[in-house]
Amino acid sequence: MSLLYSQRFLIKKLSIQSQSNNKSVFLFGPTAVGKTGLLCSFFSSSFEVVNADSVQVYRGLDIGSAKASEDEQRIIPHHLIDILSPWENYSVADFIRLGDEACLKIREKGKLPVISGGTAFYFKHFIYGLSQAPQSDEETRREVKEWMEEVGKEESYRFLKTVDPVSAQRININDTYRVSRAIEVYKTSGKPLSSFALPDKPRDGVEPLVIGLKRDKKELDERIRLRVKIMFEQGLVDEVDRLQKEGADISWQSMQAIGYREFLSHPSGKRAKELSKAELEEISEQISMNSIHYAKRQMTFFRSFSDVHWMNPEDEAGIARLVKSFSEK
Repeated sequence: MSLLYSQRFLIKKLSIQSQSNNKSVFLFGPTAVGKTGLLCSFFSSSFEVVNADSVQVYRGLDIGSAKASEDEQRIIPHHLIDILSPWENYSVADFIRLGDEACLKIREKGKLPVISGGTAFYFKHFIYGLSQAPQSDEETRREVKEWMEEVGKEESYRFLKTVDPVSAQRININDTYRVSRAIEVYKTSGKPLSSFALPDKPRDGVEPLVIGLKRDKKELDERIRLRVKIMFEQGLVDEVDRLQKEGADISWQSMQAIGYREFLSHPSGKRAKELSKAELEEISEQISMNSIHYAKRQMTFFRSFSDVHWMNPEDEAGIARLVKSFSEK
C-alpha cells in the first residue's frame, strides 16, 4: 500500500470514526528529532496538534522554543500555542485540563488529536493522570519561594537531593519551578514527591497510540547543533533582548528553558544585544550542550513508558500502517 493511499484512507476513515471515540495519537521524541516536519508531511490531513511543549505555550518565545511557524500552523492547526504571557506559570494540571478541552474540540470536527511535543512528564500525566501528591497551596508555595531566593538554587537543590534523591535525579538544577514543587510536596506531606506513584492504567477518556521518534545519537547531536545555529541566524539574540526589555527575569518559569536561561544567567549581566561575539559563541555552545544533555534525559524518561512504538521519523510508511491499524480498531 502506498503512503499516498494510506493517507487518503485515513482521511476517509477518521472523518467517520473519530467523532465517537476517545482515540488520540501521542507523538513524542527528543528535541530536534523531527516532530514538526513529520506533523506537516504526514499528519497534515484529518489531524490537529495539541502542543505538549512547556515553552511553546508562551507568546513571544518563538525562535528559542522552535515553535511551529505560521505557515506550518496553516498546514496543520496547533492548539495550546501562544496562550500565556512569558511571566505566567503553567502546570501539568493546566496542560491536562486544557489538553482535554482541545481534544474534545478536535474530535467534534471529525478529526483525530495528535498530542506532540518534548515535555515528557506532560505526556505521562496526560495518559495516566496526576499522582496523589498533595495539591500546592499559596502559603507553602510562597514560603518555599522566599526560602529558595534566600539560600540560592544550589543550596535548594542540595536540600532536594537530601529529602528526595529520586526527584532530584529527574529535575535539572536550573528548573527552579519543578525543584520548588518537589520541596513544596515534602514540606506539605513529609513525604518525597517520588513516593506518590502514578496510576498504571490510562485514565478514563484516553485511548492512546503512543509513537516515540528516535534517531542515532550522533545524527541527533548534529541536528541539535544545526538547530541552534539556525536559531541564532533567525534572530534569537533579538528575541531574547526584546524579552529582557520587557522585564524578563530568570525567576520566570519560561526563562528557565534552554535557549533563554543561558542569556539571562550570563555572569556579565548584559542584555543579549550587548554581548560580544565571543560571549555569544560561548552561549551558543552552552545551548547546544544543554540541549544534547536534555535530549538524553528525555530519551531516558520516554523509555520508561509502556507500549511505545519506536520509529524513525522518516519512516512515514511504517507510521502510516500504525495509525491506520489504530483507527480501524
